[in-house]
Amino acid sequence: MATTTDLQAKFEEIKNLVLSGQAMDAFEKYYGENVVMQENENPATEGKSANRDRELDFFSKVTEFRAAEVKAVAFGEDVIISEWFVDYTHAEWGKVTHDQVSVQRWQDGKVIHERFYYAS
Repeated sequence: MATTTDLQAKFEEIKNLVLSGQAMDAFEKYYGENVVMQENENPATEGKSANRDRELDFFSKVTEFRAAEVKAVAFGEDVIISEWFVDYTHAEWGKVTHDQVSVQRWQDGKVIHERFYYAS
């Protein structure tokens, strides 16, 4: 089990990487090989390779990035819950401006499950 201090340090690095445009570096370092990721009620994507492809596809279609901010974060037993504000333009979805919540479950120092909740 990760301590809250361990999770706080890991989240701080992830946050700094994401906010500096290096989200894929955070993904490579902190996500497990069998990670499961899910957007709202959409089907989950399983495995690091499939999620890497999904993430790279997403970032390749961001045509303008205006802002991202962490509004709140909470740490539990092997879980991090964070609220983010994001503002960007996506080639397929158009202008996206919303708050989203990420729930990460951790095991052995890696994210093994992450789900995003936001209005769509």
